[in-house]
Order: sequence, then C-alpha cells, then structure tokens
Amino acid sequence: MSDPSGASPAAPASSGLARLRPVLTRSISPENFDGAAGGGARASEGTGAANARDLGVGWKVSPSVDVRAGETFDLADIDGAGVITHIWITTHTDNWRTLVLRAYWDGAEEPAVEVPYGDFFCSGWSSFAQVDSQMIAANPHGGFNSYWPMPFRDGARLTIENTSGVDARVYYQVTYEVGGDHSRDGYFHAQWRRSNPLPDRTPHVLLEGVEGQGQYVGTYIAWGVNSNGWWGEGEIKFYMDDDTEHPTICGTGTEDYFGGAWNFDVPGRGYTAFSTPYLGMPQVIRPDGLYSSQQRFGMYRWHVADPIHFATGLPKVDIQALGWRSGWRYLPLRDDIASTALFYLDRPTTQRPPAPDFDAMEVHLASGPVPDIGATPPRDPQD
Repeated sequence: MSDPSGASPAAPASSGLARLRPVLTRSISPENFDGAAGGGARASEGTGAANARDLGVGWKVSPSVDVRAGETFDLADIDGAGVITHIWITTHTDNWRTLVLRAYWDGAEEPAVEVPYGDFFCSGWSSFAQVDSQMIAANPHGGFNSYWPMPFRDGARLTIENTSGVDARVYYQVTYEVGGDHSRDGYFHAQWRRSNPLPDRTPHVLLEGVEGQGQYVGTYIAWGVNSNGWWGEGEIKFYMDDDTEHPTICGTGTEDYFGGAWNFDVPGRGYTAFSTPYLGMPQVIRPDGLYSSQQRFGMYRWHVADPIHFATGLPKVDIQALGWRSGWRYLPLRDDIASTALFYLDRPTTQRPPAPDFDAMEVHLASGPVPDIGATPPRDPQD
C-alpha cells in the first residue's frame, strides 16, 4: 500500500511532507458534517447552542453529537476518491465498550472495519491508559487518535452504533484528503473477536478465511487473566496463502510478539507497562481485592516497518493461551481474550465474524458489585 505522503511504508511520515501533490484536505466534524469548503462554524443549532447563546454562530455551537440508545450515527460520508489520514474522537469511558465503529469503502454494503470503539483505540477495558504509538494515540482523558491511512476509490462511510440503553455524547473530527490515485492501494480492514472464556486447549482466532492479496499490519489484544501464575507462553501463528496444517510464521511467546521479554516482569516492579511507536503493553490493571478481581492487560503490535505480506489470503491467524503447571509442563488457559486484527486487502469486503453486540463486548464498569452501579450516565435497573 502506498503511503498518502508519498513515503515508503517504513519511512517516517515527515519524509514526504515537502512534496506538492494534487490533493486537497477536508475535515468532517459536528461543525461541518459534510466537510464542504467554507462549511465550518455555520451551525445555529447543536449541543453547544445554549452555551453560545450570548455569542451566536461561529462560537462552538455544535461541537458534538448525541448518539441515541440503540441507534447508528453517520460520522462521515465522503464521495469520490481519497484517503482518511486522521481520526480524533472522544466520549465517556463507560461508552468505550458499548459503541461499535464501522467503516465502509466504495459503496460496499458490508463494513471493512467493525470493532468496539475502545478496542480500535487500544483501550478495550473502558479504563484509560496512555498510548504513545505511531498509529494510535490515547491521550488524557480519552482523546483517541488514529493515523492509520484509510484509502478509498469511490467513497467512504464511517458510522458509530450505540448498543447500550443510554445515549452517548461523542465529539469527533475526521480529516481526509480528496483526490489522488488510490487504484493500487489496499483497503483498510479491522476485525474484532472475543473468547470469553477461551475453550479448553483451543487457540484464540484473530482472523479466519480472508481471501485476496494484502498485508497484515496490526494486532491489539485486551487480555483478561483467569488463573494464577504466568499466562503468556502461547505462540501466535500466521497461516498464509496455501498453509493448512502448519503456519508459515510462528512466534515464540505472547510477550515476545508484543516486543517484551521474561513475562514483562521487571525485578522489584512486576508487570511493567510500556508504549513505543510500534509495540507496547500500555495497560496493566491490577486486582483491587474486591470487585475488580482479575488481572487485565492491553497490548499492541503494529507491523508498519515489517508488514506481513500474503499473496492469496490469510486462512487463519491465532494465538495460544499457555501458562505453567507443576513439573515444568505447559498449562492451557481459559482466559478472556479480545483481539482486534488490522490488515489491508485488495477488496473492500471479506469474510468477517458476527457483529459485536452489547453482551459480547461487555466489561465490568466502575468498581461496584453490579456493572451499572456508578456508571455514567446512570443506568437504572430494567424491568
């Protein structure tokens, strides 16, 4: 896939900044819903209208949208060829695992991206942790940024679905270029799967049945540990092209794949969070001795400098959950594993898992005995 800046995939994005190209930059937000030239700051109604009543049009009248319970909102609908270069978005932490982000390319009826909002931005546990990577940045307190290039040849549509029973206020801005030749670019895809708990002696599947040419470019996993001891001995495997029984690429351990070593355990400090341009474990959630009873982790690996190229497809990508039992024997684990797999493909649609729904995405909010206690906005008991 060609970089929109004109740089090679492994080169710094700044290397193409000086190049003059026949494209224009546009941006869609609640202050300019269609990204039209000169169309910003014209709103007379919006979520900030009451706050701007003394100032009028042009003074932050429409900075956000309310996505109603059970409804889907179109974040962006773009005609023609172009590439999305940046997404900034924020909402309350309690919405991070109840909203679903989707992207459709070139008028396709099925989404290429279908991922819980928080997981797409390396924040699957509805709890903030700083992420300082090249492709995703999560900044205080929940300012989410994506720099994944998302090219399209004949239109793009981004939506967000609210699967919960309460409205969600969302602030966002989608920046993109119009024009340019994207005929040789792959389409950006992202798929989410969760095993909760993982079946006995069964690897967790990240991707399955993908056909076509492309490159695998990233993994995020929200990993919830359900057993004592070390949990990351499992290998990740990439079954490529004609692979069936045995993979072409096989890792050596979970922490190895995410760029760490020796259990992420720094002597005297224990599990140690880190975030670097291409890989990290930015989130370590420790038990509180009461209702937050399990250790939970968030890890990412971006194959930007080392994309995994395939010619005819990715039959499967999976990862094992392995710990230890007595006698230095491996122990298959039954953890809570939620993965987001990112790749570029030569077509705008491919085989995908069932759409995430409220129950499949749910994580325990707040710190009470019932997830709804202390949630924002309040979530009253249902009849």
